[in-house]
Amino acid sequence: MTVPAARADRPVAFAWRRTLLRHVVVIGLSAALVYAFALVHGQWSPMHRWNRAFADASLAMLAITMSIGPVSRLWPFLLRIVAYRRETGVHATLLATVHTVVILGGWVEWDLARLFGLEIVPQTGEYVMFQHGFGLANVLGIAALAYALMLMLTSNDRSIRLLGSPVWKFLQNGAAVLWGLAVLHTGYFLFMHFLSFHRQTPEPNPLQWPFVTAVLSVLLLRAAAFLSTWSRKRNSAR
Repeated sequence: MTVPAARADRPVAFAWRRTLLRHVVVIGLSAALVYAFALVHGQWSPMHRWNRAFADASLAMLAITMSIGPVSRLWPFLLRIVAYRRETGVHATLLATVHTVVILGGWVEWDLARLFGLEIVPQTGEYVMFQHGFGLANVLGIAALAYALMLMLTSNDRSIRLLGSPVWKFLQNGAAVLWGLAVLHTGYFLFMHFLSFHRQTPEPNPLQWPFVTAVLSVLLLRAAAFLSTWSRKRNSAR
C-alpha cells in the first residue's frame, strides 16, 4: 500500500514546526537575558555593557544546556525539556559569537595582538606583553568558542548520519570541556582582570556570586544525576 505524498510529509512538517517553535522560545529567552544583563551593567560604557551582556547571556544559556540532561534524569516528568537542549546550545554559541565580535571591534579594535595581552610601546613601536592574564583568558575563550561552533555545526540529524552515532555522541559529550573553558574564561574577568592594573580596583561585579552559584549548581546537578543513574543500574542488576 502506497502512502500518499501529502500524508507522508506531515510528520516532517510537524517536526519542523516544533523545531521552529523551540527556536522562537529560546530566542525570546536569550533576548530577555541580554536585556536583563545590560540593565545590570547599565553604569558601564556602551561597549563593555553589551560585551558583558551577551557574554553573560551566553554563559547562562550554556548553564541551562548543561543542566537539562541531569534535570531530566533526576525528575523524569521533565523529560520533555531535553528537546530544547539542541536549541539552547546553538543560541549560547550565537550569543558568544556576538560577544566576540563586540570585543574585536570595540575593545581590541581588530588588533589581534592586543587580544592576547600585547600592547605597542610608543618609544620602540614594538609589542610587549602587558596583560598576561588577559591574553591567557582570551585564549581559553577562543578555544571555547571554536569548540562551541564545532558542536553547533554538528548539532543536527544530518551530522549524525554523516559521522555515525558513536562518533557524534563522543563529540557532543565533550560539552563538559566547553563548559570548563567557558567557566575559566568568565571567572578571570569576574574576579581577576582588574587586579593586574596599577589603579584603584573598581567595585566588585554584582554577578560574581550568581556566577559561583550557577557553576556549583551545574556541578551538583551532574553529580546527583550520575549517582542516581548509577544507583538505579546497580539495583536493577541485583
